[in-house]
Amino acid sequence: MNNRRTFLKHAGIGMAAAYFSPSLLSCSPQGKSTMALKEIGLQLYTLRDQLAEDVASTLSRVAEIGYNHVETFGAEIGEDGKATFWGLSIPALSARLAENNVKTHSGHYDLAEFLTPGNGGQEALKAYIDTAAALGQRYLIAPVPPIPLIDKLTADDYHFMANQLNIGGELAAKAGLTIGYHNHFWEFRTLADGSKGMDILIENTDNNLVAFELDLFWSEKSGTDSVAYFEKYPGRFPLWHIKDMDKNNSTVITGSDYDTKPFMEITENITYAEVGTGSIDFKKIVAEEKTAGLQYAFVEQDFITIDPFESIAKSYGYVKSELLGL
Repeated sequence: MNNRRTFLKHAGIGMAAAYFSPSLLSCSPQGKSTMALKEIGLQLYTLRDQLAEDVASTLSRVAEIGYNHVETFGAEIGEDGKATFWGLSIPALSARLAENNVKTHSGHYDLAEFLTPGNGGQEALKAYIDTAAALGQRYLIAPVPPIPLIDKLTADDYHFMANQLNIGGELAAKAGLTIGYHNHFWEFRTLADGSKGMDILIENTDNNLVAFELDLFWSEKSGTDSVAYFEKYPGRFPLWHIKDMDKNNSTVITGSDYDTKPFMEITENITYAEVGTGSIDFKKIVAEEKTAGLQYAFVEQDFITIDPFESIAKSYGYVKSELLGL
């Protein structure tokens, strides 16, 4: 996972990378929640630097702001086969979360080997299943496809990954978990045969075994109508990432000019904003939560230009007052 964090720092693109260089939202027309879900989650990757320095104080600040649950990332499997997060064992992390009355329903786990054609190794997946179960999580999410393949992913690669997700879903189900997949923009590129990777993944995975976590920044940044995807594949998106797009940098990064362009050449077209300050119409999207099948959603911001805790507080405030109507 160190490679992934290093890449992200230099490439300027959120949860997108690991090895390139070698909730809750509800809204009626009046803006009031129509569902029982009232909690606001945070993808902890947003505070990766702070967690690396001081886990305890970081989680305390997250709870003080008002976040009720968090999505983990960065699990590292030691030689003993057990996972740690930012130097904490699973029991230690669980204790820290409990101290702050913060839950964790979902985690991002590095499934690169499992999703790589010609590999498909299950060793890491099984270790992560044990980890997620021990944390009491419900969802084990693959955050990204194998990074070396990003600029050359084919329909066959997506079909392979779909099959692997079905296999992983069966293994995860035995531990009471659901496996899931988190998108970026490349899943919405048009492939050589005219298909899109996201459609291949959804259409070739078992609805009872595989869930999808729609990152709304990336779907919108790719020029995709998120609501249309909910209508096309109802109930397939129980998890969302809520992050906003810089109003001054809303260029769509898929299409004829971009689908074959190397990823590293388009990073300058990718910048973020605190939720509610950017160009994404979240109220329109949240109105279709039931169609999507939403269960949990997480504020996230891949790169922050102000104080990180001020940033997540701004996003929290907008989600709470404008989307949940709490």
